[in-house]
Amino acid sequence: MITKDIAQKFIAIVGTENFDDSKAERLVYSYDATPNLQSLPDAVISPRTAKEVSEVVKICNAFNIPIVPRGSGTNLCGGTCPTNGGLVILFRHLNKILEIDEENLTITVQPGVITLDMINEIEAKGLFYPPDPSSMKISTIGGNINENSGGLRGLKYGVTRDYVIALEIVLANGDIIRTGGKLAKDVAGYDFTRLFVGSEGTLGIITEATLKLIPMPETKKTMLALYDSLEDAAKTVSKIIANKIIPTSLEFMDQPTLEVVENFAQIGLPTDVKAVLLIEQDGPEAVVNKDIELIKTICLQEKCISVSIAKSEEEAIALRTARRSALSALAQLRPTTILEDATVPRSKIADMVNAINLIAEKYNVKICTFGHAGDGNLHPTCPTDARDHDEMERVEMAFAEIFEKAIELGGTITGEHGVGIVKAPYLELKLGKEGIAAMLAVKTALDPNNIMNPGKVFAKDSRKRMLVSK
Repeated sequence: MITKDIAQKFIAIVGTENFDDSKAERLVYSYDATPNLQSLPDAVISPRTAKEVSEVVKICNAFNIPIVPRGSGTNLCGGTCPTNGGLVILFRHLNKILEIDEENLTITVQPGVITLDMINEIEAKGLFYPPDPSSMKISTIGGNINENSGGLRGLKYGVTRDYVIALEIVLANGDIIRTGGKLAKDVAGYDFTRLFVGSEGTLGIITEATLKLIPMPETKKTMLALYDSLEDAAKTVSKIIANKIIPTSLEFMDQPTLEVVENFAQIGLPTDVKAVLLIEQDGPEAVVNKDIELIKTICLQEKCISVSIAKSEEEAIALRTARRSALSALAQLRPTTILEDATVPRSKIADMVNAINLIAEKYNVKICTFGHAGDGNLHPTCPTDARDHDEMERVEMAFAEIFEKAIELGGTITGEHGVGIVKAPYLELKLGKEGIAAMLAVKTALDPNNIMNPGKVFAKDSRKRMLVSK
């Protein structure tokens, strides 16, 4: 509860124009991209400096006011929905690129910088930041770091965590700490940098980040392979990796997804095949040419019915854009779109996709599957309608079974979207009660009053216990 006296304390720090507790403003920040989930905050605040963030947090800690740090609200697991009310912190003022250091190959940014804007600035200097979440046109770096976002290039280059080398963080008591640095080696103390990446705002607030850059690849090529069998597509993925080729991206779309994406993008994607693989390789031209030819041979050996290489960068961009637009395309089908992610070992992709199809049939729901086949990260997506309570119950049961299947196959409940509130009941399936207890010990030590994004990651009820009780 934010009283008038507490509101005046906040206003004294950030100014009247940067604090808003009107119902209209609270409504705007009451939800994120997660369907069927909404809760009003008590107020919204926009600090201008890390010092102001610190002072705001000190007040919240003193009065037990929940804090939800928020970027652009593209979160898909309810991670930035203020389910406990409290204060939503925006970073519209903390949105600057502070430095591009070409000698050390780093960039230092504030959390409100839009991911694609940062990438464009980097590439203008001939440098490369590989993480490329599909939401990068609107997502912020702070959000990417909090969720440890992935993307199409994750197979070869890794995810956000692999490029964060230093952070400035405001802790729950208002202390400001700095972790890491522009260093190739640093083993001085605990690795707090990696701890905070992916912590979903539950441990502290990131106010500055230094990211590692690499040289821009010399060239790249993109190909599309078509299959009449999910199993053949999956075998191709495994065989490419077994041949010691690590493509930049190795993406998968099933037939239902293809139909919707082609209707949306209109670029001539085939819709009469069971699956496609979108494969890209980058690097020195000779290496890329060699790898692409070998990948093409492997695709044909594994019963690919057709394989084509993009004839121009424009054609390659169209293919990548079509893949990135899968969620937007699927969102046109029904009023509600539930996009999930589950990751399995790449050798189990066919088993997982077949299981998803059987589960969809069992619960009489439509599920389209696409994702990052190279790292086993699949995105089963259900077009539905939140107003149809019976169907929503079946959708929930279907996804619960999908998560259980992923764990059974040696996978996990989320590869890049995070836990938030939606996946929290399933976390014990992956970590066990001992793992949850260890995480909670860290959370309690850093945030004893539980003001940092409360209600996220740690569920009141475990799905594991709920399943046992049935």
